[in-house]
Amino acid sequence: MSDTATDTPVPPGKLREVVTHLEMLARPKGLDAAEPPPQRGVRLERVTNPAVPFYRFLYNTVGEPWLWQDRRRLSDDALAAKIQAEGVAVHVLYADGQPAGYVELDAREPGDVELVFCGLMPWAIGRGLGPWMLRQATALAWDPPGSRRFWVHTCSFDHPSALKMYKAAGFVPFDEEVNIVPDPRADGLIPEDAAPHVPMTV
Repeated sequence: MSDTATDTPVPPGKLREVVTHLEMLARPKGLDAAEPPPQRGVRLERVTNPAVPFYRFLYNTVGEPWLWQDRRRLSDDALAAKIQAEGVAVHVLYADGQPAGYVELDAREPGDVELVFCGLMPWAIGRGLGPWMLRQATALAWDPPGSRRFWVHTCSFDHPSALKMYKAAGFVPFDEEVNIVPDPRADGLIPEDAAPHVPMTV
């Protein structure tokens, strides 16, 4: 990361984000797709042909505290094209009979799987569900024959433990970048009181 990037003033209504890219080049030893969940009634279930309203519920609820905004800015048609594409899989974590989080995997590039999104509903954080869901996603990524790389990126707005969790799961950082992005609270896309851990620029 260059000093120039980190020292550049942030214009009003914008945010500086630090993005860390991580990858895994081999299936972790001992990874077991049949590992039991940390609690009874917890399961990870694939959603076939996810409906846009249901996906928006997942994305908005999981991502609001961390200022996830890209998918909010898409039209319904554009979003449907992404989440219903061949090679893209959305898996919902259920606990106590209700959605508790989700992971999205993109395997459209042969041998290469991206963990596009991975997160928990606010009420489900702190229950030990995140590491188990990530291990399940990792098993899904490495199960197809010919898988060579599993990768993800996380940013400085995400949960403080996200980067640590990815590293503990076997991901290794390979790149870092600094971006100036719109603050979704400034244009009303996300409520102003969301993500109090990220100061607004005015």
